Amino acid sequence: MKKIVIGFLGTVLDRRGKDKRWESWRPSVSACQHEDLLIDRFHLLCSRRDESLASQVRADIELISPETTVSVEYLEFKNPWDFEEVFSGLLNYSQNFGFREDEEYLLHITTGTHVTQICMFLLTEAGFFHGRLLQTGPGRSNTPPGSYEIIDLDLSRYDSIARRFAIQTRDDISFLKSGIKTRNAAFNRLIAEVERVTVRSDAPILLAGPTGAGKSRLARQIFELRRQHSKVAGRFVEVNCATLRGDMAMSVLFGHKKGAYTGATESREGLLKAADNGILFLDEIGELGLDEQAMLLRAIEEKLYLPVGSDKEIRSNFQLITGTNRNLKQECQRGHFRQDLLARIKFWEFTLPGLKERPEDIEPNIEYELQLHSKELGKPVSFSSEARASYLKFASSAEAQWVANFRDLNSSIARMITLSEGNRIDSSDVAVEIARLRREWQQEGFSDAESHLAGLLKPEQIAELDLFDSLQLTAVIEVCRNSANMAEAGRKLFAGSLQKKHSTNDSDRLRKYLQRFGISWKDINT
Repeated sequence: MKKIVIGFLGTVLDRRGKDKRWESWRPSVSACQHEDLLIDRFHLLCSRRDESLASQVRADIELISPETTVSVEYLEFKNPWDFEEVFSGLLNYSQNFGFREDEEYLLHITTGTHVTQICMFLLTEAGFFHGRLLQTGPGRSNTPPGSYEIIDLDLSRYDSIARRFAIQTRDDISFLKSGIKTRNAAFNRLIAEVERVTVRSDAPILLAGPTGAGKSRLARQIFELRRQHSKVAGRFVEVNCATLRGDMAMSVLFGHKKGAYTGATESREGLLKAADNGILFLDEIGELGLDEQAMLLRAIEEKLYLPVGSDKEIRSNFQLITGTNRNLKQECQRGHFRQDLLARIKFWEFTLPGLKERPEDIEPNIEYELQLHSKELGKPVSFSSEARASYLKFASSAEAQWVANFRDLNSSIARMITLSEGNRIDSSDVAVEIARLRREWQQEGFSDAESHLAGLLKPEQIAELDLFDSLQLTAVIEVCRNSANMAEAGRKLFAGSLQKKHSTNDSDRLRKYLQRFGISWKDINT
């Protein structure tokens, strides 16, 4: 394979020696004097004002290395120290070069200004120059041929560096998980992707998932990890959008000018400005009003916004992380959320699973909670072996609802620790807690069903339903609301029957089921 070198003429170093030039180390010439580095073609880049020197260097190379063809090529820069100009010029050169797969390319970075060296490095690392870097030096004697080193920017080839990167990535992932040794494969893959996004991108992140799934904690961990990597210099600013109501919502987010409204006795900065050069976490973004959504969209796109009552734009360079437990696509269809805003905030979208979807992670999370409480109390907290087995069996069973996910688990552990003797949880503590959770979830089951059925059934009808019918009907209605039509809902609900060919008309079967309660498809989706 032919070896091709691309490099700048050294207007100082390649000029050394004059009459005694063969005794001096000259980078472009000396690169062709190494017996173990046979160069077939040398693309020598220079300005036309250095044409005479380039001709001398070409003649010298062809004299000491007859097999090397030297191509002098002219690149003109008004200011060779202007990064943008040099980068653009070299980018154009690389795009027009015509790299071939049957040739090996070396980018000589010893010559040229520091700016040209940096640009060649960056363009090679980005893949525009298809090759490796060639670094030459005079050696100790400062005589030719000196020394050389070929640098491969594919760092994965360097075992020690690769190991270091792997360790750093592993530590970053562990940090995002708060040190919890999670076992759920899907969740671990999700966090691994979050880690890559955290250290490589500052685009908006949407964290979806049920209440208590850990969105707020993950958002804060993302901030802390970005700070460790020197990606942010500002603060982590968090607000739950459900708390932003009425005229004050604009003021809280965007700030206001003194006298903007009655009671505005002084100017207010606002949360967007407070998050400048940091991260703004808007939890429950689906609760934000449409007017605030419009202003937020501009702030994301242009990093500019107007405080309430002001005609002077404010700039804030924040990264946005949002959280939601709603289906924002449905909210857009209902006119409650802006489609253009959703498109911007979900550049990166991650859905955190609930605790019931991660049964294998219940045990490590219990350990994590025990460690937290031990640290808080200043003494160890633990289960007896029998109590631990009993609680873990219940917590991992289908009976355990974990309605509020990790918040439920945290509260449950905290209650048992509080009621235990000597900070050691025994079987009786576990039995009391399991009974409490069963009562709590049963009551929440009725309450949740009532909220779903309200507007479809009269209160007296809801009261007459037993728990089984209430929960089943609630689940069916939820599927219907998340389906485009009755046929799609029927396929989702009766997929098993369809496979066994017990029923061929899912729509009719669903219609008859709803009619038992006096409900139609139109009632559900209007």
